[in-house]
Formats: sequence, C-alpha cells, structure tokens
Amino acid sequence: MKKKTIVFTGGGTAGHVTPNLALIAKLDRAEWEIHYIGTNGMEKALVEAVDGVTYHEIDSDKLRRYLSVKTLTAPIHVQKGYEQAKRLIRQLKPDVVFSKGGYVSVPVVAAAKGKCPILTHESDYTPGLANKIDAFYADRVLVTFEDTVKYVKGGKGVHTGTPIRPELYTGSREKALAFTGLSGTKPVLLVTGGSLGAESVNVAVRAALPKLLETFDVVHLCGKGKVDESVKADGYVQYDYIREQMADLFALADVVCSRAGANAVFELLALHKPMLLLPLSGASTRGDQELNAKYFKAKGFAKVLFADEVNAESITNELLALYRERETYIKTMESAKGVDGTEAILALIREAANR
Repeated sequence: MKKKTIVFTGGGTAGHVTPNLALIAKLDRAEWEIHYIGTNGMEKALVEAVDGVTYHEIDSDKLRRYLSVKTLTAPIHVQKGYEQAKRLIRQLKPDVVFSKGGYVSVPVVAAAKGKCPILTHESDYTPGLANKIDAFYADRVLVTFEDTVKYVKGGKGVHTGTPIRPELYTGSREKALAFTGLSGTKPVLLVTGGSLGAESVNVAVRAALPKLLETFDVVHLCGKGKVDESVKADGYVQYDYIREQMADLFALADVVCSRAGANAVFELLALHKPMLLLPLSGASTRGDQELNAKYFKAKGFAKVLFADEVNAESITNELLALYRERETYIKTMESAKGVDGTEAILALIREAANR
C-alpha cells in the first residue's frame, strides 16, 4: 500500500511544536511519510531529534502588531518563505497539511492552498494572528477550547481538544528523584515559565523560597540562560529547560506553578496536577494567557494570580492553599471530558488525507 504524505508546520515557541510531536508519535511510519516545514528556530532542533521525520527549512518572520524595523522587513521574509514553501509543496505532493500555527506556518499554509486539504489547530481561547490568517486558507480549524468555535468564521471550527504527548503519561517519580537528587520526603512544587522562561516568575519564586522550602522541595525550570547559580538552598534545584525528563518531573510534582499557555495548562489538566497559573500580560501579549487562566479558574481546574498580584507573599499563600485543597482540584480535573484531543485530531487527519 502506498504511503500517505503529511506535512506538519508550526513553530516559534515549543507550544507550537510539541502538539505536532504528540501527533507524529502516533503516526505509523509504515503508513505515513512525514515531513516538517519550519524555520531555523527552536522547532528545528526539536523536530530533527525525532526519527522518521524529514525537516525542511524555509525563511519567515513574526507578524508584528507594532511599528519597528522588523515590522517592515517581516513581509519580505514571509514572501521568501512562501516561494520556498511552494517549491516544497510541489515536490512533496502532500495528501494533507497540518498546521499548529505561529508565524512559521503562514507561508506554508498559503502555499498549500488548493494543492491538498489543510487543517490548522488553535490552542488558545481566541485565535492568534497567524491562525487567523491560516484559517482563511484552511479547510478546518480545530480548537482546544469548546468556546473557541464561535470565533472561527465560515463554519470551519471543530472542537477537538489538544494533542497530549503520549510520553507524559509514563513518567516515573523514582527517575525524577534520581535525576534531581531530591529526597522525596517533602511534597514537590514544580515551577515553569514555559520554554522561554519568565523572568518575573523567577524573581517572585526565588524571593518566596525561604517560606516555600519550609513545606516543599522546589524544582524550578527557569528558561534558557536564566539559571541563577548564586541561588542555592537544600531542596531547591533549577534547570534552564527540560525535555527528556519532563514526564518524570510531572510525575514527581504534587503541585505546579506555571504560566498559562494553552498547551501547558491542558497537559497539566490531563495529568490532574493542581496548578497555580501566573498568566503572561502586558504589551508583549495579546491577552491569550489571561483568557486561558480565567477559563481554568471558572472550571475549578486552577488557582490564578494575575500580573499585578504576583509577589513572594501572594505566591506562597496561594501555593500553600493549593496544596491543602489539592484533592478537590484533582477530583474536578478527573471529571473533565475531552481533554486529550490526540485521537480526534488523528481521525480528522486520516479523513482529510483520504479525500
């Protein structure tokens, strides 16, 4: 039987890549020829580490909503990437293109229009700029939040949930203890600011350490280049970024303090991890994390501190309360339905490829 060919795209942050990797992990290499089109960004290293996937590099740039030199030069890069993507689409002749969004995806999705079915997936509560553009070319727009369907024009919206990496379900607490060197005698707090880190979270957590360490051992994922070697304490370990051992760290964690990116919070929901969310806000964001956090708070899945509420005292108080109330949060999360959208999305991919 002839293999089907699929092209994945998406990048800029790990949140635009890991859901694609979750889907790729479930595709049988005997049935699928798998390609990935991205830039020379972080998606390249993440994807090239996966067996059986051919990576193709193109040019592109972030589409900015503010005025700068890069705002003016970005369309040039996107146009160049579009021409490169057109050549690749002609060469690969995919049966389906699946986009996870991010600026990387725009030239690829545009180039694939009319050549094969296109599916794009939106993680956040409201679509980002790249996915708004991608939606114009896509046949279907798959969404993580059921409420997001109303923001998708043309009847293209389909609520699927989000892909969850299968390895996250197989983490080992014992392996994490060996990796971190922690004793396992205290409950464990995992702090993460996302793949790029979050300096304001790092500052507040480090200021809160004396109090937090009275109750917890703390595993702190700081972001690339943000480890502070001057901060040392028994029961506190810090890393810039973890990939291979992430499932084990999740298995180890009793409670989690996290930014509110959609992929991160839905992974924590799928694993039933009580969470304190500190959504990104301000000029550097369109407000998607705040919307994600408000949704999770309303559902009873998480506690939330917004940017103007974050300090050492508030983080300490909320985390201690979260730990005391953890069983309530776990039971609420266990009752949630349709969290892991991996199989629903794979079914739509197969349907599109067979069209």
